[in-house]
Amino acid sequence: MTDPLHLAAFVQNSAVQTALWIGALAALLNGTIGVFTVLRQHSFAGHALGDSSSAGGAVAIFVGISALWGFLVMAWMAALAIAGLGLRRAQERDLATGVVLGATLGISALFLYLDVTTTQASGATVDVMFGSIFALAPQLRWPILLLVGTAVGIVLAFYRPLLLISADTDLARAAGLPVRRLELLYLLLLGGAAALSALSIGVILATTLLLGPAAAGLRLARKPWQSFLYAQGIALFAVFGGIYLAFASYYWSGGASWPVSFFVVVLILLCYLASAPFARQRPRHD
Repeated sequence: MTDPLHLAAFVQNSAVQTALWIGALAALLNGTIGVFTVLRQHSFAGHALGDSSSAGGAVAIFVGISALWGFLVMAWMAALAIAGLGLRRAQERDLATGVVLGATLGISALFLYLDVTTTQASGATVDVMFGSIFALAPQLRWPILLLVGTAVGIVLAFYRPLLLISADTDLARAAGLPVRRLELLYLLLLGGAAALSALSIGVILATTLLLGPAAAGLRLARKPWQSFLYAQGIALFAVFGGIYLAFASYYWSGGASWPVSFFVVVLILLCYLASAPFARQRPRHD
């Protein structure tokens, strides 16, 4: 049973309030973009952009700026590089993604080493790889809100074209849609979602927040638009639940809190497993 004192401390804690704000925004964006990613079978690209953003986080710590900008800029640069190296065929896409991923991981390794050896950021590696949502500055709420609001607005404006290129690229091309431009737009949106996920729960587990809720949402939904609502709801549940459980773990683990990312991933996994019976019940024509 929840201790009322612990619950009151949870609600009133300023670090928790910031974590809930930013976590909710990251969950909404990842739940939205994740549906397109799963439909496009673009899991490797989502994973790669999340990992690539680690280089930006490491560089940001080294030069002394907010990690948010490092994560975002590097994720967007990686998205542009993947698009520039070729997306016409799946083989080209995966090859381009792998090349970009390898290059950015090399940069990340260098700057994480420099962070630890030449600056005071001794915990830089842990912060970048596993997230530091309780340490995020409250001032980040507003730029992240602007970013997510803009991204969701773009999705609403281009919902049908983005859905069509995700479901059938050849059909979208036959319908006269500017497929290359839409794919670039999608990759930039994916980069933003992956960067926010990495900032919130860490680079190593960022893909889970992007793909897990979306995969479960697609199992549960009967119509395409429903999958977005289910994915967003599952992502919010996992992030809010993960933040609460990480906060509560301080009291039942001897004063050492467990990582938020661990709880988020466990909750997403449970939701995904719970959605399995609905996937088996889905008619073939869906």
